[in-house]
Amino acid sequence: MTEWLKWTAPPAIVLSVASPVYATQYVTVEQAQKLAFSEATQFVWAPVVYTPAQITAIEKLSGQRVLTRGEQVWKAERDKRFLGFFIVDYVIGKHLAIDYAVALDPQGRVSRVEILNYREAYGGEIRDADWLKQFVGKTSHDPLAPGRDIRIISGATLSSRHVTEGIKRVLALYQIVLRHTADDK
Repeated sequence: MTEWLKWTAPPAIVLSVASPVYATQYVTVEQAQKLAFSEATQFVWAPVVYTPAQITAIEKLSGQRVLTRGEQVWKAERDKRFLGFFIVDYVIGKHLAIDYAVALDPQGRVSRVEILNYREAYGGEIRDADWLKQFVGKTSHDPLAPGRDIRIISGATLSSRHVTEGIKRVLALYQIVLRHTADDK
């Protein structure tokens, strides 16, 4: 083995075997909160831990499997006046997690969706503002069928389908768990 080959072969093997890692953080949670509720003066941490009955009800209403034991939820407020909920969730795109946030008004309608972190090599088009605007005004009573009610993005088929399904699950969370909290305000 020549001296050159002895020193270059191991790094070349590592580089050829290692798969590229793509991860983009578009906005932080704090930035997304301010985009969703620009008039808010505070975000009150109000995490949800599911009961088994809530999991069953959310899965039945949304048709989606609950992936976690709870959700990261904040109540947006301005001078103690309730403005809505800010929820951070994730779905699996084609292979990797997509972190996203959903802002809901006090009646449980989507007011904004933000893609926080996207880790796939392609399909980042789901961050497109026109695609995300499709969800504004939707509630747990809307069907949100990918490909019928919500446009699927070519080249991001699984990512757009799974984010749509995740938003449907978040809307069911509102209906089953958060609605009662909003009614108290």
